[in-house]
Amino acid sequence: MSKGLRKGLTSYGDAGFSLFLRKAFIKAMGYSNDALNRPIVGITNTYSDYNPCHGNVPVLIEAAKRGVMLAGGMPMVFPTISIHESFAHPTSMYLRNLMAMDTEEMIRAQPMDAVIIIGGCDKTLPAQIMAAASADLPTVVIPVGPMVVGHHKGEVLGACTDCRRIWSAHRAGEIDEAEVEMVNGRLAPSVGTCMVMGTASTMACIAEAMGLSLPMSATVPAPHAERVRIAEASGKRAAEMAVSGGPLPNEILTAAAFRNAQVVIQAIGGSTNGIIHLTAIANRTRHKIDLETFDALGREVPVLIDLKPSGQHYMEHFHHAGGVPKLLKELGNLIDLDAKTVAGGTLRDVVAAAEEVPGQTVIRSVVDPIKPVGAMAVLWGNLAPRGAVIKHSAATPRLLQHTGRAVVFDSIPDMANRIDAPDLDVGPDDILVLRNAGPKGAPGMPEAGYLPIPKKLGRQGVKDMVRISDARMSGTAFGTIVLHITPESADGGPLGLVQTGDQICLDVKGRRIDLLVDDAELKRRQAGLGVVGLPEWAERGYARLLYQTVQQADEGCDFDFMCSRQKENVDR
Repeated sequence: MSKGLRKGLTSYGDAGFSLFLRKAFIKAMGYSNDALNRPIVGITNTYSDYNPCHGNVPVLIEAAKRGVMLAGGMPMVFPTISIHESFAHPTSMYLRNLMAMDTEEMIRAQPMDAVIIIGGCDKTLPAQIMAAASADLPTVVIPVGPMVVGHHKGEVLGACTDCRRIWSAHRAGEIDEAEVEMVNGRLAPSVGTCMVMGTASTMACIAEAMGLSLPMSATVPAPHAERVRIAEASGKRAAEMAVSGGPLPNEILTAAAFRNAQVVIQAIGGSTNGIIHLTAIANRTRHKIDLETFDALGREVPVLIDLKPSGQHYMEHFHHAGGVPKLLKELGNLIDLDAKTVAGGTLRDVVAAAEEVPGQTVIRSVVDPIKPVGAMAVLWGNLAPRGAVIKHSAATPRLLQHTGRAVVFDSIPDMANRIDAPDLDVGPDDILVLRNAGPKGAPGMPEAGYLPIPKKLGRQGVKDMVRISDARMSGTAFGTIVLHITPESADGGPLGLVQTGDQICLDVKGRRIDLLVDDAELKRRQAGLGVVGLPEWAERGYARLLYQTVQQADEGCDFDFMCSRQKENVDR
């Protein structure tokens, strides 16, 4: 098999000429023959002026390059799409699959013997790992790391759990315009990803727990020198893997690794987005995530990390308490410690080296958890035939068994136009319902599932209500919120049949979400629905590709043609 510069030659009909031409052009960059004869490590560049989460990427690239060269390799940096959660229209999830395709094709198109993927913001690491699983080249993941915490009037702040809390207080009239503007400049005090257990932190923890990144990679704050040293060490390891040829992603992404990842999501109070992304990654391999198994693990695995939004602390506190290695140690036999890692050993080696921090309370033991069961539960019922998800670790306990009257919003614009209307017929015990916000309906399944409390109720002191939708929700958010209702309403799901005034029963203990309307009436409503045509937004280009091929939430929202054809269940 060809290696280095000889790998994947451009097709001119003459391999010798192809190599001659490649060397001629790359020498224009000043490279010597010695450099060009080395094993090549490709390094993704996801930096952008639009992406403050990735603001430290240039420094990490230089450190990774240094590590590659220290180990005798040749680093080659190449750009890919850069996605930031709050800058991507209509939503970053809309572009996740495009980034996965871009990254995979650039790995395949350019000569490299190993690859380093650098990312962090919510959809970036999932897209890159999906690409790595499909390209199956030796890969090391370097997360960009979380921000450091902010402060306001003696209170510790973190994007974006505290963003939502403070904005809700502003909407309720508790914080005036001047103060909310002051807080706006203090919520994100450094580059890096959200410093709470949002999607970015969840995916970084998953990557480390699955053995795709070096120990402690998930939690080191973005501005810290240790983050740079991890990048250098990752570069050295990638160069070694370029020579040895492994381990490959599909040697690391085993059934045990996917089960470990599900255990960790539950134990860290992870983002609901995490299970969608993990499903998409699994579908790029021969494995499969089963929602029933995920729910069963949630009953067995307690939440051990005292971190917002399920707890009180922030990612830097998690790091200083021992990070993911210490968490894996506390999880004990819930984790398969024989799973391989890119470091060359197994998770058993990682756990053996875990730091013991006297007096720390951020990483709990299984006998003293912050929640007795895992972060998430999966619900089924006539509203969610293929499942829905609730992060009950961040919900209001009294609302986890609740029956209420539906107040229906037909789309995100409809919700935006009516949610704060003084004449909206809504009470604190009602259930807010949003539909047409799924993968096809919105499009892209935006993080609109965190429906705001109607302003008039917020000003009455209402902090939480049951909210249900076929949308997603940021991992930084909190509340009694049912998400990912599958199939989505725009794909014929029963959420499209709900009418304002209907009674809905949420029973998290019983794992049910049901519309209390008889079958005959639902059939009548179904018959009254018209045929859904191709929406105007999906008439051309990438939008059309997404609309026609995107899968539902329980399948990971990948494009159907990108999934592996060889399948086996993970835990069966």
